Amino acid sequence: MRIAEVMTSDVAVVRPRDSVRHAAQRMDELNVGSLPVCDGKRLVGVITDRDITVRVTAAGLDPEDTEVSNAMSQDVRWCWADDDVEEVSELMGEAQIRRVPVINADKQLVGMVSLGDLSTKHAPGAAETLEEVSTPSAPDRSGKGN
Repeated sequence: MRIAEVMTSDVAVVRPRDSVRHAAQRMDELNVGSLPVCDGKRLVGVITDRDITVRVTAAGLDPEDTEVSNAMSQDVRWCWADDDVEEVSELMGEAQIRRVPVINADKQLVGMVSLGDLSTKHAPGAAETLEEVSTPSAPDRSGKGN
């Protein structure tokens, strides 16, 4: 089974120059915890509710004046639409991530695949991925922050 068979297409995105407040409002409207960040149709990052909390709120920055590009995660795990579901499932489990952007050869966003997509479509490996993603990782107690 290929990712294109289970992914969600027509995904809402934010732009790098949008305010973090705008991104948070979009997440609230859509009831999601992350949004892909695209420059045009090209994927350049992902912003999560955790990014906003840790990189903006905890740092005392103003969400209205802070651009998404300053809070987003740039080192994004992504996959191709024709990738095998089991391979992407393994990637999600190993990295403990619940959503992966799906791109084409031009690095243009064509969809998102979530743990929910895998589960509701009964994709192979979904149960194992859920277990790995749900396993708590040790908190960073080094005091160094990000």
